[in-house]
Amino acid sequence: MRGLEEERRYADRCRDALRAMIAGARQNVVVGEDTWGDRYTAERLGYHLKSLARELADEGDGPPFFGLVGYRDDEQAQEHRGQLYYLGRRHISDAIGRPPLVIDWRAPVATTFYRATAEDPQGIAVRRRFGWSGEKLTSLEDESLAGAEHTAEGGNEQERTDGSRSTGGVDGARGIGGILRAEIERPRVGPMRDIVATIQPEQDELVRAELAESICVQGAPGTGKTAVGLHRAAYLLYAYRSRLQRSGVLVLGPNQAFLQYISAVLPTLGEVDVEQTTIDQLLAVGIDATDLPEAAAVKHDARMAEVLRRVLYRRIGTPTEAVVVPDGSYRWRVNQYEFEQLVDEARAEATAYGVGRERVVSRLVAALQRQAETRGQNCNRVWQRRMARAVSPAVEAVWPVAKAAEVLAEFLSDPFRSEAGESNRDGGLSSEELAAIAWKRPRKAKSARWTAADAVLLDELAALIARGPGYGLVIVDEAQDLSPMQCRAIARRSEHGSLTVLGDLAQGTTAWAARSWAEQLTHLGKPDAEVVALTTGYRVPAAVVAMANRLLEVLAVEQAIDVPATRSFRSDGRLVVQRVDDLAGSCVDAARAALKEEGSIGVIAADHAVAGLTDVLRAEDLVADRLTVVPASLAKGLEYDHVIVVEPADVVEAEPRGMNRLYVVLTRAVSRLDVLHHRPLPIGLT
Repeated sequence: MRGLEEERRYADRCRDALRAMIAGARQNVVVGEDTWGDRYTAERLGYHLKSLARELADEGDGPPFFGLVGYRDDEQAQEHRGQLYYLGRRHISDAIGRPPLVIDWRAPVATTFYRATAEDPQGIAVRRRFGWSGEKLTSLEDESLAGAEHTAEGGNEQERTDGSRSTGGVDGARGIGGILRAEIERPRVGPMRDIVATIQPEQDELVRAELAESICVQGAPGTGKTAVGLHRAAYLLYAYRSRLQRSGVLVLGPNQAFLQYISAVLPTLGEVDVEQTTIDQLLAVGIDATDLPEAAAVKHDARMAEVLRRVLYRRIGTPTEAVVVPDGSYRWRVNQYEFEQLVDEARAEATAYGVGRERVVSRLVAALQRQAETRGQNCNRVWQRRMARAVSPAVEAVWPVAKAAEVLAEFLSDPFRSEAGESNRDGGLSSEELAAIAWKRPRKAKSARWTAADAVLLDELAALIARGPGYGLVIVDEAQDLSPMQCRAIARRSEHGSLTVLGDLAQGTTAWAARSWAEQLTHLGKPDAEVVALTTGYRVPAAVVAMANRLLEVLAVEQAIDVPATRSFRSDGRLVVQRVDDLAGSCVDAARAALKEEGSIGVIAADHAVAGLTDVLRAEDLVADRLTVVPASLAKGLEYDHVIVVEPADVVEAEPRGMNRLYVVLTRAVSRLDVLHHRPLPIGLT
């Protein structure tokens, strides 16, 4: 095995090779512009070459590799006998036909790096991890898996920058040494980064699950569920690139702040062609109004799907007369009862409203064509199009063209006019619920002011009229907060693809938040998806986890089944709970003390208190790049090394699921947590 200086020289060689790969990719783009071929081929070639150059360039100046696996020189290593493989964020090669200098972490051979243990070495003799400071290789650490025991005193030797060696102290239970521990516990500054160097066995199994599998990850705070989802996207794009490039990959986050936080992860892993958005942006409707809570609750209810279906299909009438079409000296005729039969058959068979309408038109034309052909008529395509135009008025009178906005505006203007919700006996809406969603005055679609809940209803109607395309892979984070109708919108986009659901029922904060994964997965169209719980928190220290676990007892979730208690990997961290008389002044003192330590700082308070706290901290010149004041409603998914929570009671009282919101707020800290309160602490924290 190479020593530290030799590894540094190897790293320099890898960097030179990567620069050559980038230069070659850029040159190929230039050469490709003059390539002869048809227009489509030239366009696809140009897109491929430019994408490759962009992906390589996005690698940046990061470490070329983070680990190494050395296989045993015996039959247990099988085809890898005696081989050494360096693992990095992407494949690096210095020449065609030669073995690669660095293997992509997603390659099958890299699986053993993440899953091998002393009990099951999987043919590996040694696993090496590398420590970096920026671009400089500073240390290396070997974990022997060739029969040696992993203990805190031995089994791990680390060579430091000064050339000295010291025992690293590997965690016997999980085989975690100093470099890996330092990477897991590193300060959290800036956007989220990849975890390819720290993926744990239970995470790796989820990342590398087959594309055909839809999975649900119940992840406690700090367990890495978001990172698992993003790395799963990168892995599946590597393993099924052709298929997913055709069908697309979609990542859905809860809000724009969260998307900005995770935006750098996939490009760092070499994947830039992934759509990352929120559910509201996905539905692409201009939102210029807000529903009252009771109206939003009704619109997000699963029963609305059936209500809208009834509203749409009640537009279809019954034919009252025959269809007669003049054609030169002839008049072709479809009798009323035949027309009615065609409408009934199309309605029973069609998968969408628009498909059924087109089916009626085509079958009417076919009936006319049979008559014409018996008279020797030449029924070419021009004739068929002419007949289709001729029967359209009759079809329009019975099965009118429908537009989602017009249908919804008509319904919300007078929901009582429809029979869609007269009785709860058949799953409809009550009179009170219809009154809650009714517009105060009728509007046309063009003058409608849509709400976020209306956007979901419009999407449901649009899908009832004409089904749209889906994605090959959909990854949805914070899925516990989705309403049944939002779930249906996602299900339509992943109906024929794979779905990865990420969330934590204990962090459900919306009025319609899920209370069990079984019900939520049914709404998402994947009732048979496997639910896997991640319960080891790698980012949240033990003191914070202990406080959060106490809150589980008062949250409205099936904790014993769906939300098991979390355990922390980390024994460090600090928790301070302090009653104060001056919240703003104490927050200033806590922020000033936090800025003396390393890492990011988040001051989190109830939304109504954020403006005042921001003014106070700004007056003291404490609002800086490392310190952010965050409304409690936007804290989900974010992490800070040091969190200052101001007045937990206000957070709880600000919304109906305030205890769940407080659970979210408290678990944003990855090193230190200060809780400042003047009022009594909520139940569960005392």
